[in-house]
Amino acid sequence: MPVEPLVCARTATRVSSVLNRDVKQFGKQNLFDGSEETCWNSDQGTSQWVTLDFPQPVKISQLHLQFQGGFSSRLCTLEGCRTGEELVKISELYPQDSHAMQISFPRITMMGFQVEETVLDKLRITFGSSTDFFGRIVVYHLGVLGERL
Repeated sequence: MPVEPLVCARTATRVSSVLNRDVKQFGKQNLFDGSEETCWNSDQGTSQWVTLDFPQPVKISQLHLQFQGGFSSRLCTLEGCRTGEELVKISELYPQDSHAMQISFPRITMMGFQVEETVLDKLRITFGSSTDFFGRIVVYHLGVLGERL
């Protein structure tokens, strides 16, 4: 099975919040731009999230996340569904509070970070618990890899 990036220009992306509503500096576009200089920075709150609506069904096999240390999530819940269905929980991830790139692999748990291969049209990643006292999340890179169906 080929593993390729699944987020493209036609993938509709939504986020729970943006720090000070400054979408130019901290907006969702920074999740996928490949730059080490930019990031999505959420505003304060206990539950932040990113939702991806793919233009066609995809089979997700890997997730890449790079947080800013001190502004990472202790628990990430992945939910997904096919078009017209309700979101269902796929898995829970327990990332490290680190600036290092964290990569999930199917059927292999590395430091609490594993994604089950799943076919879906919509993916929601909920950052349920932040290491920041105010609940802010900072993500420099989000990669969703797998196969377009």
